[in-house]
Amino acid sequence: MKEWTKHDLLDIQELSKEEIELVLKTSKSFKEVSTREVKKVPTLRGKTVVLLFFEPSTRTRISFELAAKRLSADTISISSSGSSASKGESFLDTAKNIEAMNVDLIVMRHSASGAPKIVAEALAPSVINAGDGCRAHPTQALLDLFTIKERLGRIAGLKVGIVGDILHSRVARSNIWALTKLGAKVTLCGPATLMPRDIERLGVDLCYDLNEVIAASDVLMVLRLQKERMQEKFLPSIREYARMFGINRNRLKAAKKDLIILHPGPTNRGVELSADVADGDHSVILEQVNNGVAVRMAILYLLLGTKEK
Repeated sequence: MKEWTKHDLLDIQELSKEEIELVLKTSKSFKEVSTREVKKVPTLRGKTVVLLFFEPSTRTRISFELAAKRLSADTISISSSGSSASKGESFLDTAKNIEAMNVDLIVMRHSASGAPKIVAEALAPSVINAGDGCRAHPTQALLDLFTIKERLGRIAGLKVGIVGDILHSRVARSNIWALTKLGAKVTLCGPATLMPRDIERLGVDLCYDLNEVIAASDVLMVLRLQKERMQEKFLPSIREYARMFGINRNRLKAAKKDLIILHPGPTNRGVELSADVADGDHSVILEQVNNGVAVRMAILYLLLGTKEK
């Protein structure tokens, strides 16, 4: 197994297949920690992890905080509204001031694509990209891989349908890179107005017939409509989107018996998924949330616990 050598985790493209598999293997060993009565190991005692979030987050921020604390690291959580960014300070100056306090790692989310990379190139602490604009969300892709492999036993050869707002989705982009590197066959499905131009160059297929995608897939990855990122009128209406691309129990009649459905959250019930599908037998949404802690523990360990910084 390849040794971990990365100083930062900014996107999936920079990881080899072997490095992705190392994250998944390490995650499996850390998942057991969360089942113990005392959910803590001393692995990162003395390390300081800063959660620097310039965009709202629930699952990602909390799971990173839990992951760090279960590894015995000290954590500090900062949001843009509670920082000097609200007074006009640049995100890079904010990060440099945090660095001056001798922290070890910064987990950063920002609305601007490439912002974590700018910070990583300017600062000494390790940086984890917790989502930057529409570009990348590497830890979400890794926890999705872990969930799929845990449920279905493999990634290679699986047919994965990614459904919804592909254009604005950093989750879709990171998952396309991750899934294709591990040998899955990816098909994208959604409104033509929400499909990036030339996306097929990433080695994926396009299909605008949701029923066809559902019937063929081993895994369905359903995406939220990113209305906060839409600067133009991409859809006639939310109701029309739900009719054409929403997944309900009736549509799943043609699905494989062991199909699993993922969603990175938050879920708009009645739009992307009906309530009975979100809570149904095919759904592994809450398993994704649970696995997110283990995967982020693994990433923190690999960046901080395997070598001296």
